[in-house]
Amino acid sequence: MTFLVAQTDHELENKKANSDGIFVVPGNNAFGNSFRDYNAEAERQKIVRELYRQSHINQTYDFVKKMREEYGKMNKVEMSIWECCELLNEVVDDSDPDLDEPQIEHLLQTAEAIRKDYPNEDWLHLTGLIHDLGKVLLLPSFGGLPQWAVVGDTFPLGCAFDESIVLHEQFKGNPDNNNPTYNTKYGVYSEGCGLNNVVMSWGHDDYMYLVAKANKTTLPSAALFIIRYHSFYPLHKSGAYTHLMNEEDHENLKWLQIFSKYDLYSKSNVRIDVEKVKPYYMSLIEKYFPAKLKW
Repeated sequence: MTFLVAQTDHELENKKANSDGIFVVPGNNAFGNSFRDYNAEAERQKIVRELYRQSHINQTYDFVKKMREEYGKMNKVEMSIWECCELLNEVVDDSDPDLDEPQIEHLLQTAEAIRKDYPNEDWLHLTGLIHDLGKVLLLPSFGGLPQWAVVGDTFPLGCAFDESIVLHEQFKGNPDNNNPTYNTKYGVYSEGCGLNNVVMSWGHDDYMYLVAKANKTTLPSAALFIIRYHSFYPLHKSGAYTHLMNEEDHENLKWLQIFSKYDLYSKSNVRIDVEKVKPYYMSLIEKYFPAKLKW
C-alpha cells in the first residue's frame, strides 16, 4: 500500500514515486499539519499539551521505580502477542499530534512500511508490529493508568531534564527538577554507564521491553533497544544524553534511527488489510515469542 494522507499534487507525485515499493515520506500528518507540531492551533494540540504538562510534573525517579517494581511482576494477564494487538483496537494515544486512529492501525502501518524497504530483516518487521503494545496499560485489566503514565516522548529520570525534551518548560513543577541529587548533568549516573542502567520515564516503551525480556524473546538486542527507546526523541532526534551511552547503545542507536522514520511518517488514515498480512506476522510471532506471554 502507499502511505499518503491527502491527494495534493505533491503527494500524488509521491504515490507515483512509490510505485516501485519504496516507502515515501508524506508531506503532512493525518490532520494536514507538519509532523510533531506541538504548537499548531488545533483542538488535538490542546489535548497533547495538557498530557505533557501532567507527564512533566508527575514523572519522577521514585514514581518510575514504583511502576517498574509493580509491572515487573507480570501478573496482569496471560495472552498471545496477536491478542494484545487486537486489544489496541480500544486505544487512542492522546499524546500523538499526528494521528487519532486506533493503535493497531499504526502498528501495521509501521511494520508494512519497514517491510517494503527492509524485506530481509524480519525481526525489524516484527519490532514495528509490537513496539507500541505496551499501550495496553491504558486498559482497566492492566490498571487503567492515565495517558501521561503510558504515552508521549520519554526521558531519563535521576539527572537533569535536557532542554531538547518537548515542552521542556513544564518541568518547573516536577519535584526532581529542584532536587540536587537529580538535577545535574550526570545525576545518579556516570559517563558511559549504559542506557540499560538509566531510569527512563514510565510508559508503554519500558513496559513492553520488560514483557519481552521476561518472556525470553529471541529478538536481537537492537529490537529490544528500539522497543525501549523509540519514544526517546531527545536521544535519537536531538543527540541528547549520549554521555550516558556505552558502545552497544551506539550500535543499536543506528537501527533506532532507521526505525524512527517508519514509526513517525507511516501514520495516515489509509487502512491495512489485516487479514491479508496476518499470516505473515503470525509466523514471525511464532519464531521470536512463546505462544502465550505473561503481561
